[in-house]
Amino acid sequence: MNTTREKIVMDKEEIATALKRIAREIVDANKGTKDLVLVGIMNRGLPLANRIAKIIEGTEKVNIPVGSLDVSLHRDDIRKKGSKIEVKRSDIPFSIDGKIVIMVDDVIYAGRTIRAAMDGLADYGRASKTQLVALVDRGHRELPIHPDFVGKKVSTSMDEDVIVNLAEIDGVDKAVVK
Repeated sequence: MNTTREKIVMDKEEIATALKRIAREIVDANKGTKDLVLVGIMNRGLPLANRIAKIIEGTEKVNIPVGSLDVSLHRDDIRKKGSKIEVKRSDIPFSIDGKIVIMVDDVIYAGRTIRAAMDGLADYGRASKTQLVALVDRGHRELPIHPDFVGKKVSTSMDEDVIVNLAEIDGVDKAVVK
């Protein structure tokens, strides 16, 4: 990990603006909200999904179901990480069959978390379409997985980390490169 100081790449206002834009893009791309559900990838994808749902609900005057998905048991490095993996409880209290599922995560990097999320989502049914939101896209993909909606693309080196802090978990909204 790089030992230099952190560089803020998104502050509270930039995150709020990005989420408003993403919410609008989701509605536009799907020609409305019919059959739309959001699934936040734990941990920080869930508060982002909740925020996006609230924005859509405020503009479209509809209820958008939100669920959470833990990908721990679907990771391709589970044998390597083993006991370091903390399994959490997924909560998708609605059917995804025939729905447009918008998966939400804070950062996309190699694409492996999203591959695990797609495997995990399959345990809940068959969506008509699955789309991906990433608040920050830092590049360096190892798998051919790319987000449909992005808050901000950030160029990073392989030895840097992108950390997203959210008020619901961390008490502050910001994204930094370390």
